[in-house]
Amino acid sequence: MVTYTVHEPPAPAADRVDRSDGLEFVKDGFSWLTALFPPLGFIAERLWIPLVVYLIAVSAFVAALTKLGVFPAWTSLVVSALNLYLGFELSSLKRWSLDQQGWATLGAVTGHNLADCERRFFESWLQSQPAVAQARQTVSGSAAAAKSAKSGRLWPFGARG
Repeated sequence: MVTYTVHEPPAPAADRVDRSDGLEFVKDGFSWLTALFPPLGFIAERLWIPLVVYLIAVSAFVAALTKLGVFPAWTSLVVSALNLYLGFELSSLKRWSLDQQGWATLGAVTGHNLADCERRFFESWLQSQPAVAQARQTVSGSAAAAKSAKSGRLWPFGARG
């Protein structure tokens, strides 16, 4: 079973279908790519600030330990431990990044895979969202609406019923 947190952008669309397209599912769990080579993990998740912080911090740390004359195997071990830790924390960094950009956390969902989690989330979430359709009129649709407004009818095709 996997767990995903669901995040919504700061300015969601009015229509629930368009709004659902903008949601982001962040997997909670270990990232092998980040544990083995953190810069690639950060790039894959578009985490630019943590990437820059990691590169500066590790470079400064390695330079300081080298200058102090620490045995290189110990330096490698400490950097490997940091990389392992970042493999566990990549999803937290992603959630932090989305939070900093103004994204709202809608909840968490658990399932067998991403498709199962999306299905479970949307089954409950769509029912609670208003079905507000955005105005998508063509030029002829606008003309028909204007004509019906002039004639005083609300329905452009005659009486409803």
